[in-house]
Amino acid sequence: MSTPPLAASGMASGPFAGPQAQQAAREVNTASLCRIGQETVQDIVYRTMEIFQLLRNMQLPNGVTYHTGTYQDRLTKLQDNLRQLSVLFRKLRLVYDKCNENCGGMDPIPVEQLIPYVEEDGSKNDDRAGPPRFASEERREIAEVNKKLKQKNQQLKQIMDQLRNLIWDINAMLAMRN
Repeated sequence: MSTPPLAASGMASGPFAGPQAQQAAREVNTASLCRIGQETVQDIVYRTMEIFQLLRNMQLPNGVTYHTGTYQDRLTKLQDNLRQLSVLFRKLRLVYDKCNENCGGMDPIPVEQLIPYVEEDGSKNDDRAGPPRFASEERREIAEVNKKLKQKNQQLKQIMDQLRNLIWDINAMLAMRN
């Protein structure tokens, strides 16, 4: 696709729409493309909500007398929103293709390495400090600690039950004595 992202992003072309501006638009970085994509997705969600709102308020033409003008107005708004939704999906496809094109030569980084790990002393784990600890390792450690904690809680509960029974027996003996 040779369409410049400037035209796809919906930005107005003003007095700076010369060849230099078009060249700069072709060299849009991936972060701004992602921002444009995010805004496009938000627009798609908004338009979809509008469509469902119109459909909810619109009565079906089932023979009941209905204001034809209102029906036609809502039908026109619905068709316009559907047309705009189609344009937004095409725009999102262009942004997606351009992002994939820009990121084609990059090596994928495992997700575990993108999650920062904070040590007990509050400092972040850097690559200089040793091998990184992955989220799966930390999750496993947390599961082990939780298992031990549940065992200790169970032991404490048993001790409390034994103490309660002992106190009950002592109170019963004292009551029998009186």
